[in-house]
Amino acid sequence: MAGELYLTDTNILIRWVRRDAADFKIVGAAIEEFARRGAIPCYTSQNLGEFWNVLTRPVDRNGYGLAPAQANRHALEIETSFRLLVDSREVHEEWRSLLMAHSISGVQVHDARIAAAMRVYGVQQILTFNTRDFARFPFVQAVHPAQLP
Repeated sequence: MAGELYLTDTNILIRWVRRDAADFKIVGAAIEEFARRGAIPCYTSQNLGEFWNVLTRPVDRNGYGLAPAQANRHALEIETSFRLLVDSREVHEEWRSLLMAHSISGVQVHDARIAAAMRVYGVQQILTFNTRDFARFPFVQAVHPAQLP
């Protein structure tokens, strides 16, 4: 696995920066395990946008209620610790292809965009709490953090 890329889903990122989150320990342990194996964590602009949304959304609307400056500090931590899979024309075209191939609609379009970036960049694993969201994509291995030792 040394040098292999893996994607960190938004639900992982939002717990990774929040040390008081209920799942922080399991997320931290999973990221450490990937690091021990020499794997490289990645993110997409889609992930960072969703991450920013949760961090700046009011607490009474299931967010963290942080100011943009606070969210920016956390975003910078991700940007310096993880590798960005840059959006491109190829990612866009793959995303559009996946939407039609799998009859995707509604909020599922966001996961399809992540899967498209993974396919274009040859990333096979995504660390996520929502493994079912990626089950439709045969080229994606969704790994729940509890699955790692």
